[in-house]
Amino acid sequence: MTLTADNNAGPLAIERSDVEAARTRIAGLARRTPIFRTAVPTPHGEVSVLFKLEYLQHGGSFKVRGSLNAVERAVANGTMPDAGVVIASGGNAAIGAAWAARRRGLTCTVVVPETAPEAKVKALGELGATVHKVGDRYALAAAAAADIARTSGALELHAYDLPDIVSGAGTIALEIEDEVSGPITYCIAVGGGGLVSGIVAAARPEDHVVAVEPTGAATLHTSLDAGRPVDIEVNSIAGDSLGAARIGAIAWETLQESSVDSVVVDDDSIRQARAFLWREFRILVELGTAAALVPVLNGTVTPPSDGELCVVLCGANTHPTDL
Repeated sequence: MTLTADNNAGPLAIERSDVEAARTRIAGLARRTPIFRTAVPTPHGEVSVLFKLEYLQHGGSFKVRGSLNAVERAVANGTMPDAGVVIASGGNAAIGAAWAARRRGLTCTVVVPETAPEAKVKALGELGATVHKVGDRYALAAAAAADIARTSGALELHAYDLPDIVSGAGTIALEIEDEVSGPITYCIAVGGGGLVSGIVAAARPEDHVVAVEPTGAATLHTSLDAGRPVDIEVNSIAGDSLGAARIGAIAWETLQESSVDSVVVDDDSIRQARAFLWREFRILVELGTAAALVPVLNGTVTPPSDGELCVVLCGANTHPTDL
């Protein structure tokens, strides 16, 4: 399914200039993660692909980019409250927020669902965050985080639906552009839409973005069918990282300005993609991250004739025993 450009997108849409500003703000703070070129088998034969190894980022995922952008902007503007930051997250966004807060000596309070992976909860404790477990899904954790922000005055960050968070995520595309000539086709795993909308905002007219979601957590695909953002029931093995119940408002508005292909993949193919990455490259990533590779392996997405195909491997906060 393709989302075609809508020039009437709303005021929440993120633009390339926002991403460029974020890049300046977090320069030297976020890691510039490497790009790995290889070939992978498909039904059409081997194809060349670039892996953006973003799981090597501080905190083990791309999320730290957005948190750094938000925290550094607040510090620079003199608007960072004494109570520090608070965020609701299943894990990766919270780890990013805790990392960015610790760097500035700030308090970080995190609310996670009771279903949050123990590896991510442990990482939060190691980063000095105060962790509260609330409810069995993200929406309940988010409501609790909002209550904490209201009562404490802490700066409330969002896992995927805050302009600074989305703009920070988009800096990945600018790094890829620096090293890659010609048009780029990006394959991006989608949860709440922060990463895909950041990439879309940063992408050039000649680039193309493929948004990849599990069948049991297809927030964007379901909303495209409905013509508006709608709530879904999450039921996927990748739900711990791609488990948003609704596409973010910023993502929805930003995507209206671009043509994006929405692809849905099943849980078995996600498992196989993660196993492939481990078997062939000894790359161990989260199931949600592996989803981005599925359309390449099954031949749904191919490299542009005059450019490159790039899969963003966005997070690796998992444990080898999960294999």
